[in-house]
Amino acid sequence: MPTPHLTRRQLLAGASTATVAAVTGCLGRRGGGESTGGGGAPTEQARATDDAPATVGMVYALGGLDDRSFNDAANRGAQRARLDHGIAYTNHEPDSIAELGETQATLAASSNPAYDLVCCVGFRQADGLESAAAAAPDQQFMIVDTAVDASNVASYVFEEQIGSFQAGRLAALLTTRDIDAGGGATNPDARTVGFVGGVDEPLTHGFHAGFQAGVTHTATDIDVLAAYIGDFEDVEAARTAAAAMYDAGADIVYHAAGGAGVGVLQAAQANGRYAIGVDSDQSRSNPRYADVVLASMVKRIDTAVYDAIEATIDGDLPAGDVVSLGLATNGVSVQYGTQLGPAIPDAVTDALGETREALVAGDITVPTERPQSAGGGGV
Repeated sequence: MPTPHLTRRQLLAGASTATVAAVTGCLGRRGGGESTGGGGAPTEQARATDDAPATVGMVYALGGLDDRSFNDAANRGAQRARLDHGIAYTNHEPDSIAELGETQATLAASSNPAYDLVCCVGFRQADGLESAAAAAPDQQFMIVDTAVDASNVASYVFEEQIGSFQAGRLAALLTTRDIDAGGGATNPDARTVGFVGGVDEPLTHGFHAGFQAGVTHTATDIDVLAAYIGDFEDVEAARTAAAAMYDAGADIVYHAAGGAGVGVLQAAQANGRYAIGVDSDQSRSNPRYADVVLASMVKRIDTAVYDAIEATIDGDLPAGDVVSLGLATNGVSVQYGTQLGPAIPDAVTDALGETREALVAGDITVPTERPQSAGGGGV
């Protein structure tokens, strides 16, 4: 590894070993770093020493850690950087949109510890980050899932619509087949699939649009049911929405609902049907539902966080730039479930392989806007 550059922490604190004093807050130990409940400071910050090449502040999306999906994926990136490079990091879990910006500003203003990088996880952090970045031009930030136009912010975005196209293709190819494996089964006569989204906003629309396009690309006579539950935390709302789809004949429901998406997995299991997870491989992060998770549309949020931390250590964070992660770089991909993957016919996996090549080559155009019509309609 290259010799670390002089970090912001070292510039402010000097090269001496420093153990950070306890400060007021609520501490929870999750994911290997120090954690806060809400946006307050942890009672014991990460140890900042000469041996740590960087100190990183992780500001998670609403819903916090242990969502088995989006935030946990980001946390894995920080954990990997800690193992590989010996960084120090702290976890912060704001409870509101306003608190997201407040936490960003607090970390940027901190000198004990001084953060070399503040990682902002999720598109809802954009408004707060615009202000925080302008107020602290010497602080380096990264943001996941959206772009912020600032010279001290590296933005990492994903081609979620393209990964979702593959998820839709998988769902369409399987709903027309007689599949009976694990805890579920299909009904080829119904030819119906579903999509459950979290917040009804443009980012989620990309998942929905890609999924429906993948279904339609495969067959035009498959109904696509769709519903948005209004947030990324309401497990019960996601379970209810998915259950209604299964009752209406859906074999497979794909979700882009963050931590709430476990409700879709629960409904699949309760109804003897199938689900496609998102962000993380949900057959691993939620192994109790592995018997109904056909696959997950994985977004390598962990890679974005890890790459940003490593670039900060090396002194070449792509601040001011937008880094796009797609199929060609394995930034998004369909990952088959640990238990059900072997039950997916070779003809289906071969078809997805061919479509992947076409998508990477640009031979298929995938929309990003929310579909005006959802096949057989919403529920």
